[in-house]
Amino acid sequence: MSFNTKLINLLKTDPRFVDDDGELVLAAVQDRAWKIDRDLVKLLISDKEIKATFFEEIEGHWIFNTNTFIDYLSQKNFLDNSYTRFRNRIGLTIGNKFLRERGEVALVWPYKDTVLEGGQGQEEENRKEIFFNEVLAQDEINRLLDPKALTNFTRYTATGKQPVKDFKRNENGVIQENLIVKGNNLLVLHTLKTQFRGQVKLIYIDPPYNTGADGDTFSYNNSFKHSTWLTFMRNRLEIAKEFLASDGFIAIAIDHVEVFYLGALADEVFGRENRVGIVTVLHNPKGRNLASFFSANSEFMIVYAKDIELAEFNQVAISDDVKETFDQEDEEGRYKYVPLMRARTVWSRENKPNNWYPIYVSKDLKELTLENKEGYYEVWPITNNGKEMAWKKVPSSFTKLNTQNYFMAQLENGKIVIYHKLREQQVYKSVWMDQKYQSEFHGTNLLKELIGSGKFSYPKSIYLVIDVLKIMSSEGDLVLDFFGGSGTTAHAVLELNKDGGNRKFIICEQMGYAETVTCERVKKVIENDGQGDFIYCELMKYNEVFMEQIQAAKSSKELIQIWREMADGSFLNWYINSKIPEEAVKDFEELGKGEDGLEKQKHLLAELLDKNQLYVNRSEIDDAQFKVSKEDKALNKAFYGEAYNA
Repeated sequence: MSFNTKLINLLKTDPRFVDDDGELVLAAVQDRAWKIDRDLVKLLISDKEIKATFFEEIEGHWIFNTNTFIDYLSQKNFLDNSYTRFRNRIGLTIGNKFLRERGEVALVWPYKDTVLEGGQGQEEENRKEIFFNEVLAQDEINRLLDPKALTNFTRYTATGKQPVKDFKRNENGVIQENLIVKGNNLLVLHTLKTQFRGQVKLIYIDPPYNTGADGDTFSYNNSFKHSTWLTFMRNRLEIAKEFLASDGFIAIAIDHVEVFYLGALADEVFGRENRVGIVTVLHNPKGRNLASFFSANSEFMIVYAKDIELAEFNQVAISDDVKETFDQEDEEGRYKYVPLMRARTVWSRENKPNNWYPIYVSKDLKELTLENKEGYYEVWPITNNGKEMAWKKVPSSFTKLNTQNYFMAQLENGKIVIYHKLREQQVYKSVWMDQKYQSEFHGTNLLKELIGSGKFSYPKSIYLVIDVLKIMSSEGDLVLDFFGGSGTTAHAVLELNKDGGNRKFIICEQMGYAETVTCERVKKVIENDGQGDFIYCELMKYNEVFMEQIQAAKSSKELIQIWREMADGSFLNWYINSKIPEEAVKDFEELGKGEDGLEKQKHLLAELLDKNQLYVNRSEIDDAQFKVSKEDKALNKAFYGEAYNA
């Protein structure tokens, strides 16, 4: 076998590199080579001859020679199949290399392969957003996404605040606490991943819709506003996927502005084959009065499974009208009796011969059996007009289920009718129109009752989230919401737990209202119910402290003092001289003159700070520069436990 043939056969063992006809897709191999794909490298070093050709040994380490490999693939006679060779060698070139070979073409959106930290608040509007490229800025990304130190731990219970001394865990060592974490949600997710990877049954998020309205638009990089939003969402969805259990779900609320693009993005992250569906929710029947065209009165919820082969919806009734029909209850829950015979053409004796058999019923109607006992009624699945139909169960299933009054017989109009238990359930439609989903009454007004008016715009109806929880999570499951907002998801979890449930929530919120709205709402719910608790904590700030001080400053004099403190106790960008010459101060004062002078000064100071050092990394918690207290060190150690050390 020639070297060419050996290499081609080896590459074809990776399904990413072959098309539907089994031919090698050269562009796919080249793209992965440029990215130094781990699985490709492992594949190549599995063969001694191939390893010796494309790898160099340096002091006991084997280094992948990417250029040698790419050049070899580019030779004219590498692929014997002329059609395949032509298909993979067509297109524009730069420097005699095809664009696909160079790995320099972005086909989806600018910044696709970057990490966007994503400050959302109005207080960060003067901050220039930084896109860290996954290849060129890998060191910065590693530092940015390194788990952070946590601080300000507080446990809230029905009787008030308590200090946090430890964290409850299950038999597998996973933390079993309700958590509200304040801080940038991308960094919070990367901080929590060591503890909760693969542990979350349901992620429910209501991200910014990017509609263009005040307070709901990404102010950074307006030239690529849409691309910025997609990058922002992609970064978070990719890490969120790691949290999902193998049978877990993610439900994402969105409106018409970004629904198509979010769907395409989610298809890529979670797999199109795992898309469960899109639900339309009528949340505002009155609509928007000032609409130029259609008055939007609904929004959408996109649902994906981690693995659609493993995930299952719970069988519960979310409609009050349907639920009321399940009028009986036993130790397993609510149920009703429905006829065992199916009176539909597809369930005729001819179509379902295995479901055609007699059931024998005692004279007192208390015993049902397949055994032909003397004196028992013989009942067949026949309609009143004589049509031969079928039972819903085959004989083996009937025998297995025939316990604890699962089947029941009644005498009706001189005829024996057989019923079976049907547990609470309903068919979930893709349009939800119930009044309980209206956000004004069951979102805004509910929040006003709890914490007062004017605290938060457009909270979701709690009943919408409750029904999502009922369908996609069970008792004892963990629920994650990393766009915590007003705390509706946490409230919904606590509401379901009133019936003795034990679902847990993790809420992330980075905005200033994390304490005044999110926490306050959950505190009120716990106090009113007289049960439940949660732990509040924050990412430990470093440069973020100065960012907040800059935004809060009221005068040029105050900003100059902050500047001096930054020079002594912050991480500045590498190109910034930490020394402050007096002529620079004079220039700074001059900049502050005029109507928008103070804002210009704030913008300038914000630019000096290294945005990659906004928070303290967990790995640097013992560095004296960060002045982490003994109490915080102990609680961080308890929080991360063995999962972090591993």
